[in-house]
Amino acid sequence: MAVGMSSPGPAHTTAPRAAEEEQDGPAARPDGLGPEAPGLDPDDLPDGLVVADASGHVVCFNAAAARITATTRADAIGRPLDVVLPLEDLKGKRWWALTDPYGGLAIRHGQPERNLLLPGGREVLVSARYVREHPLGPVRRVVVSLRGTEARRRTERSHAELIATVAHELRSPLTSVKGFTATLLAKWERFTDDQKRLMLETVDADAGRVTRLIAELLDISRIDSGRLELRRQPVDVSAAVARHIQALITGGQEPDRFRVRARGPLPALWADPDKVDQVLGNLLENAVRHGEGTVTIEIAPAPAPGANDETGTAVTVSDEGPGIPEESMGRVFTRFWRGSKRGGTGLGLYIVKGIVEAHGGTITVDRGPGGGAEFRFVLPVSMPAYLV
Repeated sequence: MAVGMSSPGPAHTTAPRAAEEEQDGPAARPDGLGPEAPGLDPDDLPDGLVVADASGHVVCFNAAAARITATTRADAIGRPLDVVLPLEDLKGKRWWALTDPYGGLAIRHGQPERNLLLPGGREVLVSARYVREHPLGPVRRVVVSLRGTEARRRTERSHAELIATVAHELRSPLTSVKGFTATLLAKWERFTDDQKRLMLETVDADAGRVTRLIAELLDISRIDSGRLELRRQPVDVSAAVARHIQALITGGQEPDRFRVRARGPLPALWADPDKVDQVLGNLLENAVRHGEGTVTIEIAPAPAPGANDETGTAVTVSDEGPGIPEESMGRVFTRFWRGSKRGGTGLGLYIVKGIVEAHGGTITVDRGPGGGAEFRFVLPVSMPAYLV
């Protein structure tokens, strides 16, 4: 055995191991998993699995482990664990020599997941479990789990992109707020009332932009962690749509740009009214900002997602603009997707999808009848249990 892998018995011949395994029990499996796992194929596991016996030799090496380590099963079975997995920590120290599973403290039950290096510098996530027949007894089996770092790297890149986007989006309004307030404080008497009002209105608008961005970040955090809270109340979707349209008209849009089609009677919908407003506001603003022509909003009853006997409410928002390219349809609800270069953080539709799914609903995107984008979401009735 290599240094750091001391074992309770001979390690360099297969015959003693076979005899030892026969003494341990008559039903030892060739994959090292024992009789308690009938029908379990290690190759079905998504993560790499490496099992070493009491002498420290590999008795199980599944297909995922072979793929991650670029080592064939034939080259792994029967060889010492530290030879098959010559792992090093990020400081270049040999991991098995540091952990010493067979000769280390008897109270240890394994090693938590950590980043280690394979030969060539490839990173892999490794965790280990020390199997003992009784507390403080000798290690009879070491079970090692291997995972690639690609998923973690994608998450890290996503977080880095989020930080970069937030920093970029915050810089512009905060620079404006700081500049205008400093100017007003230093030269208040030199400006007319109209100039002061214009500066303060700009500061107010930029402060609102920062507030919205912070709210988006909080929503993303809650969605990603599964902690998005819903305060369900009876919601009148038609009235909510009318409020948003009126707000857009007040903001300068032409009244005849909007067409509402409501088919009833609609089921009594229980949802979070603030979150529904957030979804409707985002979809309507996107249609106005990125679409063209008439924006059509259809409200109708629809089968609830995943239910055969329950109805829900479907809302469809479509425009007559250029629409979304076919190759981009699958990325619409991902972070940072932007349909055009007309500003925005690219987080709105990601949040919309999270809110709809938190309600147990679904949302889809397609090409509308007028050629533009068509977003359709369905919310189930979700009446509280105490009213059923």
